[in-house]
Amino acid sequence: MEITLKCHKIVGGYGEGEALVSHEAICFYLTDPKTGIIREKGHELEGKTVANKVLVFPSGKASSVVQIDGLFKLASNKVAPRAMIVKDVETVLIVSAVIANVPLVDRLEEDPFKAIHMGDFVKVDADGRKITVIK
Repeated sequence: MEITLKCHKIVGGYGEGEALVSHEAICFYLTDPKTGIIREKGHELEGKTVANKVLVFPSGKASSVVQIDGLFKLASNKVAPRAMIVKDVETVLIVSAVIANVPLVDRLEEDPFKAIHMGDFVKVDADGRKITVIK
């Protein structure tokens, strides 16, 4: 089954991959910069990798320098998410996505946590303002 949802472009581009869904905010500084594995103790995604995934999460967390540095290192090592879908965008996350060149969208026409589930294949076309979810 395939569904297409409209979204709002924050950082342009295209990315596709398996969905990695978190109901908790993410700090990219607390990921391993070489593997993309989330190493934040107690995080629901602890031990999972963001590498080459479409990351669905509520928002980023942490100070600007830490967050930007974290995502930049992931991108430099080619283990950053392919795209990011957020519920509550904040400035630090936008700057991080711009610097790391990771497409970032929000304001889906449906709640992203109801429309997208762990393991779905997701295509994010930020410039076309659409997301395709393949169950």
